[in-house]
Amino acid sequence: MGLVRSAQALLATVLGLARTRLELLSVEMQELLARLVLLMIGAVAAILLGALALGLGAVALIIAVPPEHRVAVSAGLALAFLAAAAFIGWRVWRESKVLPFAASLAELGRDAEAVEPRE
Repeated sequence: MGLVRSAQALLATVLGLARTRLELLSVEMQELLARLVLLMIGAVAAILLGALALGLGAVALIIAVPPEHRVAVSAGLALAFLAAAAFIGWRVWRESKVLPFAASLAELGRDAEAVEPRE
């Protein structure tokens, strides 16, 4: 009778660990999806700002202030939008380097270490 109870307790512990790990995986999946949406929005913003920089640079070059300041104003606007696009693009690139499921992998590594036989 004691062996059966021990087996049941072991099975309950294993199922509890599996449930905890699956809950953690679920939370990480939700975080990953949210981060992916933000990355996509950032990428679109970087592309739009880059296109806007080219468009406004050309328009400012033609229509801008007095003729003696046209080049300076158009160059300033183009550089400002280009800098914004570069910054957003850098942030998107940096966020894309984050390893997904890091917490789940760390917990599974700790579980494996705890189960391994010790000498």
